[in-house]
Parts: sequence; structure tokens; C-alpha cells
Amino acid sequence: MESGSNSPCQESEPSSDDSLQPMTVPASDDMERTLKDGNSSSSSSSTRDTSPRSTMPALESQNPRLLSSLYSFLVIVSFFLVGFAAFRNSVTWHLQRFWGASGDFWQSQWDRFIDFTGDDPARLWVLSTTIFTMAVYWAFGGIYTLFDVTCRPAIIRRYKMQPGTNEPVDRRRLAKVIATVLMNQTVVGVPMAYCMYQAMRFRGLNDLRELPTFHWVLAELSFCIFIEEIGFYYAHRLLHSRRIYRYIHKQHHEWTAPIAITAIYCHPVEHVFSNLVPPFLGIFMLGSHVAVAWLWFTLVILSTLNAHSGYHLPFFPSPEAHDFHHLKFNQCFGVLGVLDRLHGTDALFRTTKAYARHIMMLSFIPAREAFPEPAKKAF
Repeated sequence: MESGSNSPCQESEPSSDDSLQPMTVPASDDMERTLKDGNSSSSSSSTRDTSPRSTMPALESQNPRLLSSLYSFLVIVSFFLVGFAAFRNSVTWHLQRFWGASGDFWQSQWDRFIDFTGDDPARLWVLSTTIFTMAVYWAFGGIYTLFDVTCRPAIIRRYKMQPGTNEPVDRRRLAKVIATVLMNQTVVGVPMAYCMYQAMRFRGLNDLRELPTFHWVLAELSFCIFIEEIGFYYAHRLLHSRRIYRYIHKQHHEWTAPIAITAIYCHPVEHVFSNLVPPFLGIFMLGSHVAVAWLWFTLVILSTLNAHSGYHLPFFPSPEAHDFHHLKFNQCFGVLGVLDRLHGTDALFRTTKAYARHIMMLSFIPAREAFPEPAKKAF
């Protein structure tokens, strides 16, 4: 029998790469000092040289950066929509081919759902939305949490972006996260769901029984992606301002190596203006059907759980950028990275191996093994 600790997370694994060792991360108080220093240095540098010669290079570099950002946005959104359309069409084909489903499968299922729940819009927009989003969050977040608590299966540890952290996760910190998340989802989330319902009533509700066409759903999702990127980026940047950060956003940054369910571990004010309002804006502006809203909220939840998970899993969108944000604090504020490119808030990130790893891995080779950190020099 092998001797060792009782936790499977403490079992040693052979490694020939120093990059698999735990990464050192700054404390929250250090982050505040970094923020203050960064703001002061940026303000001083901005006044250092205001001559036409100094502004010319900035103006010349702005257009290529803008075009690059737009190109990145189009590529990301197109890839997502094509993948989503292929998935939907594949599921529909299999349902029709093997299970004898009707040609209008999704509409018929929605009719059955409305017959069961009733067509009261308040119930659907408030109660059903709350239950549905909580179920999605905890179903998928719970899987990640099992990884963090049990460190099983053992192979999952190879996909950690910050090896050695949360292995296993501290139970007391985890309990605090769960309590805060549940409070945000209920005490904050239910009143916000009611306010969103009233906003949709003011905007004008669609016929609940008739689903929009699939192509229109794709158009709405692409618009929501665009609006959320704008809303979240600037709300997030505002939360990092030195006058606000310590009172609101500091709570979320207690986790420099986040786990999935810390996605909405935050101050209630942050939850409203950073987590709830930006995804809702596109739905409100388009007057979307409640079913489209649920689909969009599901995609947002899955995206933020993955971004905070701490794992760069094969065939999943890369969470490297947001994990780097938690590690370095003043980089990578957006969702897609488009506005980060435009504003230059990913400059440090783009010089690191984490940026090279910021791709969807299409093999089972861990990203840290495919793109290892450079070997440390011996002195």
C-alpha cells in the first residue's frame, strides 16, 4: 500500500516542466495598490508629452487596432452561430429520423410546456426564469465543484490553468461562496426578474405560444452577444475604478484562482449592474420571446461558469483570458476580448504564454503541455 495524504489532490504527479508548479498570485490589497499605481502612472504618462508628434503614432495605430477588433468580433460570433446552428439542426434531424418527431418539433414541445405551465407571462418571466437559470447554474456549476472538492477524476488536474490552487478547494471558502450565490440568485435575482418583466411589458410582449423562426433566433443571439460585450466591458471597467473597487468589486477578486461557482460570488450591486443588466439589454431592446431569453441566459451562464472554472478543458471555449484577469487584476475586462483589443487592456496578456493557450483545444493534450511556460534560467 502507498503511504501519503488522505486527499487524492495531494498525490504527486511526474512533471518535467516547471510550468506545472503553482503560480504565485498577488493578494487583494496588493491589487488595490496596483490599481492606484496604474491609474496614477497612466494619468502622468498621458500628460507627459502632448505634442503632435507624440499623438501621431497613437492615431495611426488606432485604425488597425479597430479593424482587428471588428475582425475578432465577427470571427467569434460567426463561429458560435455556425456551431449553434449545426448543433440545433443535428438534434432536430436525429429526433425526426429516429424518434419519429414531428417536422415542427420545437414548436410542438413548447406548446406542451405552455399547456402544462399556463400562459401567464408574469409567471414565465419571473418564477420560471428564476427556477430555470438557477437549475442551469447549479447543474453545471455542481459538476465543476465536484472536480474541485474531490479532485476526481485525477486526469482533470492536468487541465488546471493555475496548477496547485484549490486542490482541494477550501470548504469554508466554498460554503461562503454558495451562501452568497444563493442570496444573489434569490434576494437580488427575484426582484430583478420582476423588474425585467415590467420592462418587457412596457416594451411589448410577444405571443407566448408562437416561437420565432430559428434564423431570427440566431440574429437575436448575435445582437445580444454584441450588446453584452459592450455592457459588461464598461461596467467591469467601472467596477475597477479606484473609488469603487474596494467597496464593491473587491469581494469577487478574493479569488485570484477562481472556481466555477464564483461566477456570481459578488456584491449585490455588482450582480445587478454587471451580471444581470448587460445580458438583459439585448433581450429588452429586441423585445425577445421568453424562450429566446431562456436560451440566451443559458449560454451566458455556461460561458461565465467556464470562464471562472479554473480548467481549460478540451473542446470548450478558452477561459484563459478571464482567469488571467483574476490573476493579474488589470487585464482582460471583456467577454470576447474585442473591446480589450480596442482599448489595449490585453497588452500584458498578449505577451504571455497564456495568450498562446487562449484557443479552443481540439485534442486531449492539456494547453499547458502544448504551450509550456519557458524554462526558468539557472543562475
